[in-house]
Amino acid sequence: MLRCGLLGRMLGHSYSPAIHAELGDYEYKLYEKEPGELAAFLQSGAVDALNVTIPYKKDVMAFCAALSETARRIGSVNTLVRRADGTLFGDNTDADGFAYMVNKSGVNVAGRKALVFGSGGASVTACDVLKTLGAASVAVISRSGPDNYENLDRHADAEILVNTTPVGMYPKNGASPVDLAKFPNCCGVFDVVYNPARTALLLQAEKLGIPHAGGLSMLVAQAKRASELFTGLQIADTEIQRIEQKLAREMQNVVLVGMPGCGKSAVGAALAQKLGRELLDSDVLVAETAGTPIPEIFRTQGECAFRAMETQALEALGKRSGAVIATGGGSVLREENYALLHQNGMIVWLRRDLDQLPIDGRPVSQSVALEELYRVREPRYRRFADCIVDNCGSVEDAVKHIMEALYETAHS
Repeated sequence: MLRCGLLGRMLGHSYSPAIHAELGDYEYKLYEKEPGELAAFLQSGAVDALNVTIPYKKDVMAFCAALSETARRIGSVNTLVRRADGTLFGDNTDADGFAYMVNKSGVNVAGRKALVFGSGGASVTACDVLKTLGAASVAVISRSGPDNYENLDRHADAEILVNTTPVGMYPKNGASPVDLAKFPNCCGVFDVVYNPARTALLLQAEKLGIPHAGGLSMLVAQAKRASELFTGLQIADTEIQRIEQKLAREMQNVVLVGMPGCGKSAVGAALAQKLGRELLDSDVLVAETAGTPIPEIFRTQGECAFRAMETQALEALGKRSGAVIATGGGSVLREENYALLHQNGMIVWLRRDLDQLPIDGRPVSQSVALEELYRVREPRYRRFADCIVDNCGSVEDAVKHIMEALYETAHS
């Protein structure tokens, strides 16, 4: 069996093993190496083929006996294949992946000014592809180069923006390399980060109505091409979309919002069991972190203090992937909570008739009439929701409808 894998420095976030398990019958391991270990590892002959990620895409070139035309032109290698004589051949399948992502998005880059944030291996690849696709000009924005984050105003007319930096990548979610408001002509945003599914940059693009794409499609497309190099076997392009949809479905959290007593805990537990996922509950996390029950937090510290604790809990839970998350009834009251939940999640508004909602042990429901509470929160639930599922019947029916929505969302 071929011995393959991914080489990098920190690989805890990688989805590559899951992708390659779908692509071919070969071993695929993660190899975390420090710079001082690189030479010995590559020269040992311990592996037959590798993908290469941050920070070694340029470093590994020195160990290659031959390079593909693409790798030589770009000056970056992300795929290594050990040849029969033991030497390494280097290629760049990131170019295939980035081109696939751009073409799939439907954004036309031809004749347009592009900005690429970052100056590493992914940056030179993106620049090469953008030029190949006919971009009018491509400028690289780095921290210390002539075009940097302090003089972005000279590029305010940019139309295509590409993030190739790790800014906003798990576990440092929420950061963005740039504010899109500075680019009024922007008509396309690409981010090579794939965890979270929606980075802060992509969430802003979504809010502004700018076409955008994340790095999962690029990751799968480059892996497909790398697998072909590993094995010498051709793989149908349709496999890219199939694997991307499968991963998106498995990675995406299902987030339940809705009125207190609408059944989020019961439906969440049944859904988690059906999907084989972990059930996370923001109210449980708040109580555990505070060391006191929620009614006591309301009584001694007030609702404002509780909402701040709730946002902290949602920030932690929203970074997770592939979980079922039950939230408190008022989680939608703070706008900042939307991005925390939406970055990796399909948000489901679990709706139940008011006369079916219990109020025992629910501080807000006891202090405010349910009708008034619903009047205030209904537009917020609607604002957050990717889909609406009624829970006026059985738990099984609600679970069935949520699973159907999860499948449809992953295929949209």
